[in-house]
Amino acid sequence: MIAALGSRVTGLALRVARFVAGWISVASAWLFRALRPLLMWFFRGLAAGEAGLRALGRGATMAATAAATVLTPRRAIGLVLAASGALLAISQFIDYHGVQIGEQVDLPGGIKSAPPPTVDLQTAGHAHSYVLVPVGAIAVGLGLVLIWRGGRAARMAALGAIVAGAASAAVILLIDLPHGLDVGTLSSRFASASAVLEKGFSAELAAAGAMLLSGLLYIARPCLIRINLSGRAASARRRRPRRRASSRATVARRA
Repeated sequence: MIAALGSRVTGLALRVARFVAGWISVASAWLFRALRPLLMWFFRGLAAGEAGLRALGRGATMAATAAATVLTPRRAIGLVLAASGALLAISQFIDYHGVQIGEQVDLPGGIKSAPPPTVDLQTAGHAHSYVLVPVGAIAVGLGLVLIWRGGRAARMAALGAIVAGAASAAVILLIDLPHGLDVGTLSSRFASASAVLEKGFSAELAAAGAMLLSGLLYIARPCLIRINLSGRAASARRRRPRRRASSRATVARRA
């Protein structure tokens, strides 16, 4: 009796398994038919995206190649030098020094008070009689020389940029910085007066540093490495496989 009961249970389990498998097969087929259009458009979108990325990469490569023929490293350094010279000249007319009266305090609730008023504003060129304005103009001219000329003229322009950048940085750090941090006569009138450096100081210091680095970068000559194209072509010709020489019998038959 136990054996008969076991065979019945086994047969019932097999029928249930077949029923479940059939329903799973039917549901999978229905789900595939329902999702097939979505999957088709999904993979088509992936293919279109891949084609677009490939086209974008080819366009970027062509643009970079075309730009490299025009904007050479020497011209790029000259452009940076001219821009830094213009920035140095412009920064002389921007406020670089001021004196704040009072302090900004924290109020209850995490709120800060209004910033203290800034008085006695002075431009960057006021401390040294605008002597860096002609230096900036000279740097612009040196940058144009680097853009349009190479060889000895470009090397002399780079040396001039180093001298101009070093001199500008010395003036800024030795004259402008102490003067910019000096409160002056306001210290006797206001106990909480403090000197602050404005945007003009950062601008002129960045311009001087860019001038100095531009000249040093050109003198270091990483952009003057010349590639011997004729030598590369000759090397390629030497690497080509040579045709095997014809035998005497082949030459006799051709004759």
